[in-house]
Amino acid sequence: MSHSLLPDLLKATRLTRGGRLREATATLQQSLRSQTPSKVKISGDRVDGDRMMVIDGMYEEVNEGSSPSMTARSPNPTPRAGEPNHALKSLSSHLPAAMRDISGRLGRTLGGLMKPSESSADLASASGRFITGSYSNGVGTRAFKLYVPTGYEGQACPLLVMLHGCTQSPDDFAAGTRMNLIAEEQTCLIVYPEQSQAANPSKCWNWFNAGDQRRDQGEPALIAGITRKIMREYAINPRQVYIAGLSAGGAAAAVMGSTYPDLYAAIGVHSGLACGAASDMASAFAAMKQGGAAPGLFSSNGIGSKKAGIVPTIVFHGDQDLTVHPGNADRVIAQSLAGPTVLARQLQRGQVPGGYAYSRSIHTDENGRTLLEQWVVHGLGHAWSGGSAAGSYTDPRGPDATREMVRFFLDHAHPL
Repeated sequence: MSHSLLPDLLKATRLTRGGRLREATATLQQSLRSQTPSKVKISGDRVDGDRMMVIDGMYEEVNEGSSPSMTARSPNPTPRAGEPNHALKSLSSHLPAAMRDISGRLGRTLGGLMKPSESSADLASASGRFITGSYSNGVGTRAFKLYVPTGYEGQACPLLVMLHGCTQSPDDFAAGTRMNLIAEEQTCLIVYPEQSQAANPSKCWNWFNAGDQRRDQGEPALIAGITRKIMREYAINPRQVYIAGLSAGGAAAAVMGSTYPDLYAAIGVHSGLACGAASDMASAFAAMKQGGAAPGLFSSNGIGSKKAGIVPTIVFHGDQDLTVHPGNADRVIAQSLAGPTVLARQLQRGQVPGGYAYSRSIHTDENGRTLLEQWVVHGLGHAWSGGSAAGSYTDPRGPDATREMVRFFLDHAHPL
């Protein structure tokens, strides 16, 4: 990193600590402009209430309400934004952990998470450690991949558990969602449990089996065990443990939120189904094609308890999903709304430049705190909204589900 950036970074640090976030942002942007070639433009201007960032001649909308949905693999690869900018590359690779944390907080405060170009994203995501591990208990054994960001130095960090869809692997899912890039920006640890082909020939999580919908049984016990293993071996903030997934992984994430509300502070369900939407293979296919019935709230041992309250949940689904009926997204939200808390609802609409329109439903409590978000992406099929063509089941034309999920998660901490 150029030494000429250091005075500006120190100044931005002081401004941030003093609560002067806009001035800190302006300082960082001016410093980057002075270091970058003339063809690179960085803009923090607001257009119609949304924050636009222009990098390498391409602009992206960073809408406070954008979020992911699940669809089939896009037939067209995501275009690259040009050669990596050396100043941005240096900044992401060499900034101390404290400055990365400041940059992340600035991005969340000023209208969403900051989004670098895809080329710089590849550089950042490659700089941490992607570790292979396994976990065993009385139920069985599952492998996993753990991403440890370069900014992790033993401090207590958030942990996000990511559950892949059918036929996918941790590496494929990480590439398609770009979640490791967010881990670099926000200093989070990401663990990707891997379903074994012996447990399911298509490597689907068995969310539809009655025995895999109960606390301390079946696959929930394995996924919770992997989560707790990482919490034991690394410094994890127990109030910031989250779980999300796509398709079968999204359905499994819903199961985990229902059966382990004491472990996960919030969940993300992308193109998935509600916990209890099916109880066997036949009912699973029916729920996927027609939308499952809205089951009651789950307790730690099964259906029926309302004592746990609402687990904050963010849901994404494409309205052209032909694999998992879009009505299942409504069922996930309905399951949470079956609890004792009464929520107010508001609807927002938006459009990704050159991509899909979307509707975002926000459910807030009496204090105005968002507990549930439902994103319907119009035109999206069965794929991860806003994902990279480097992975399967992604569609870059949708709002960026990865960033919106992380934004939602970091706004919620477990009350413990």
